[in-house]
Amino acid sequence: MKFTVDKGTILEELQILQGIVEKRNTMPILANILMQVGDGRVELTGTDLEVGLRTHFEAQVEESGAVTVSGKKIFEIVKSLPDGQPVTFKENQDLLMHVTAGESEFKVLCLTKDDYPAVPDSNFEKKIAFPVEKFQDMIDRVFFAIAQEQRYYLNGALMVIKPKSLEMVSTDGHRLSYCQRACEDLAPAKEIRVIVAKKTLNELRKFGNGQIEFDMDESNLFFRSGKRTLISRVIESKFPNFEAVIPKDNPYAALLPREAFTDAIRRVSLLSAERSRGIKLTFEKNRIRMFSSNPEIGEARDKIDVEYKGAAMEIGFNSQYMLDFLTTVAAEKIRFELKDENSAALMKPEGEEDVKSLYVLMPMKI
Repeated sequence: MKFTVDKGTILEELQILQGIVEKRNTMPILANILMQVGDGRVELTGTDLEVGLRTHFEAQVEESGAVTVSGKKIFEIVKSLPDGQPVTFKENQDLLMHVTAGESEFKVLCLTKDDYPAVPDSNFEKKIAFPVEKFQDMIDRVFFAIAQEQRYYLNGALMVIKPKSLEMVSTDGHRLSYCQRACEDLAPAKEIRVIVAKKTLNELRKFGNGQIEFDMDESNLFFRSGKRTLISRVIESKFPNFEAVIPKDNPYAALLPREAFTDAIRRVSLLSAERSRGIKLTFEKNRIRMFSSNPEIGEARDKIDVEYKGAAMEIGFNSQYMLDFLTTVAAEKIRFELKDENSAALMKPEGEEDVKSLYVLMPMKI
């Protein structure tokens, strides 16, 4: 195989593959990317057996062929080359790839394509698609609340596709983040509920503008945007009944200025216990007082004016959990709904018309 391509063209695709290729080297071949050359284009594939990515670009092809090469090393080599120079890749079936650009020359050992695991493909017959930017915004709103634990069905977010509606939900058992967006063009034959792995969601955040097409089979989820197709193994488990977790009867509500509330939490949390990150909120008429203490450091207090006329209440929360939500929404005001100091609180952005967002947060003893 032999082809020549502009550095910038191949570098962009090699870079997005860096998040896919296996870094733990459980199988040496998984640290490689499959490079298939022919018909004026080069197709690159990477996989860790759970998540895969297939992409392509046009090139000046002199000889067809296929081989696998270290994803990390080939990326580092191309990145190091001078900008604006064409780069030539050549492999003569001796499993040694020659990379040349100007006076620079590299020889990289390869592995045969025959040992590379098969990565499934899709023809995207379902005709399901959503705008990239809006989908990525939804991912951002649930990504931080995805668990990292043994219960693998929590190591992803639930995606629910309904006619004219897309929903995403995540939870780690201490909090739950939910968002829903109207999508007029969505028309699935039936409601689709799938858990999308955290790594898959992170890679989808890197996709460019336009539309993301979605499809699935019994074992895999497929996401395609432009020349890139992301393949993710289906997580075969049932997501918790999130509808039952969202509080429906919190009688007290405060309307908070988001930026002022966020800044005050950051200040007070500086002296919170490092492990729990807990701070105490005291809700009083038209204000919230905040307090944290750490026996080894000291204590901090602050207060902000809010719209609140409910019963006086003291309640503790993990400050980082609150900041995770407050920094992903852009609304000027946040509605903070409460029942008592032992029940889950509900936070909602005010005034967001195109997306519905909810955040359920369990209190903590302080």
